[in-house]
Amino acid sequence: MTATTLFDLFERLTSLMRVWNRQHPLLADLQPIQISALIYLSRCNRYSNTPLGVTDYLGLTKGTVSQSLKALEAKGLIVKARDARDKRSVHLQLTETARTLVETLLPPAFLSAGETRMGKRGPQLEALLGELLSEVQRCADVPSFGLCATCRFHQQVDGQPFCGLTQEPLTQSDAVLICREHQSPEVAT
Repeated sequence: MTATTLFDLFERLTSLMRVWNRQHPLLADLQPIQISALIYLSRCNRYSNTPLGVTDYLGLTKGTVSQSLKALEAKGLIVKARDARDKRSVHLQLTETARTLVETLLPPAFLSAGETRMGKRGPQLEALLGELLSEVQRCADVPSFGLCATCRFHQQVDGQPFCGLTQEPLTQSDAVLICREHQSPEVAT
């Protein structure tokens, strides 16, 4: 498979996702960036649920993300909460309505069905795409936004998850969330 063919496949899958988003009745009032922000916020940890985290993850300008977050807040899908330790920092939290929306719609049924029809090759494809993403991120020197449990800072202290970077204990659920501070185990700073 050539890079052009791989690009074409990704472009077509991305187009199908955009069509699905536009046509789904529960998503009709949301712009694609707003949907992406909701998905990210549903999957990220407490270190990453900030406006800057959303901006970095989506790779967009602060202004664009700020306007999108304001729209989500006006629609009652997110709330802003001041950080308990740093009053200058704001954390974004999904409302119950938004959480239910994301849980109901994702992953899209057509994508899940396609993966299921692939049988044993479905998990293989997922693993290969994960490897491809890691390689692209490494070569482009962009943040990985990986899962906490796969980070070089993730540790176990007294049988409980612990972040070696922040020196804070983590919950079991933290380990399966996206972190903007993520570094692959093979990355040395």
